[in-house]
Amino acid sequence: MKIGVETLLEEPKSLAFLKSKRIAFLGHEASVDSSLNHTLKILIDDLNLNVTCAFGPQHGFCSERQDNMVESQDFVHPRYSIDVYSLYGESRRPTKEQFEGFDVLIVDMQDIGCRIYTFLTTLHYMMELASETGKSIWVLDRPNPCGRKVSGLFLEQGWESFVGCQEGLIFQHGMTLGELAKLLVAKNKWDIDLHVVQMQGYLSKDFEGWGWPLSMPWVNPSPNVPRLSTAQCFPGTVLLEGTELSEARGTTRPLEMWGHPDANPNSIIKEMHALDESWLEGCTLRECSFEPVFHKYAAKLCKGFQIHLDTSAYSQQSFDPNRLMSLFFKVLRTKFSALLEWRTSEYEYERDRLAIDLLCGSDFFRKWVDDDNAELGDLGKELDASKNRWEQERSSFLLY
Repeated sequence: MKIGVETLLEEPKSLAFLKSKRIAFLGHEASVDSSLNHTLKILIDDLNLNVTCAFGPQHGFCSERQDNMVESQDFVHPRYSIDVYSLYGESRRPTKEQFEGFDVLIVDMQDIGCRIYTFLTTLHYMMELASETGKSIWVLDRPNPCGRKVSGLFLEQGWESFVGCQEGLIFQHGMTLGELAKLLVAKNKWDIDLHVVQMQGYLSKDFEGWGWPLSMPWVNPSPNVPRLSTAQCFPGTVLLEGTELSEARGTTRPLEMWGHPDANPNSIIKEMHALDESWLEGCTLRECSFEPVFHKYAAKLCKGFQIHLDTSAYSQQSFDPNRLMSLFFKVLRTKFSALLEWRTSEYEYERDRLAIDLLCGSDFFRKWVDDDNAELGDLGKELDASKNRWEQERSSFLLY
């Protein structure tokens, strides 16, 4: 399989076009080829393109910033002496002044397949300004580590935020960043010169549905997505950010575990199995304890469970982290309500709306969890309807 940056190397006409342009680059630490060469190095050292500046998304151009609302600063690249602009600093949007210095923006970011992962929002903002300024955008496409899996609810009108850039996007979309770029152009009717450099051999029979070729190295796109399994749990466990439960930041397994000092995980897992075992399929839950060194409950012993995708029970087709965590939240609310508190503090610069609502794209999910009369089947019907609608909507934008 070849990813977008590797395909670009084999397109003489594309390279000839780019050599006559001023180039900007949007990427991060995971912008590497299959041999771990960074894309910025390839553009400058190997292709001798005129790269005039670079941009970094949330967590920084070097993917070093640990948490939400931990900003990055602009800097001059120490090797190439070009300005690197932060798109997660004083502002999360690019400026027209920054866009004056280039003709073509090359984008190479490793997404993880979930609407709330903010690289998609950053791409949205860049494309929006490109449509106003006449700049070209080239997306070097990359695998979605969750494959074609679709799950979760739609972002409803009026609930847009930095963790949800566009009304009408589903939570776990099952698309590549290049495919999403094409979809965004159509949804917004942008007049933009968009070019997606496609992968070769993506979703081949060797890893159909899996989404990630096992021969390709994993580089964490942000500090708390250190493993492929983290990315595959993320479309469910990220909902923990909307609560006062620990998502295990400050441990070696962030977003693959949850915990709380007062939890009894054995009882919780039993109740989850009793309510609906089908929402637990495709993974194994293991009771565990951990003590975060920072973040929620730092230096306190938390008890919870780890989601294992490394046992014989794992199935990419049946594992649905969004349904798994929805089941978990419903069990907490009905049986262990004292453990489940919604986060009320500022989240991604939003002070007036709850984090859980921003994550879910409306207040439907929270109200379902809190409603004693709402059943698992009620949410299941909404999830099924959302999945069917999205699979139809995205079909004309799929490239693989």
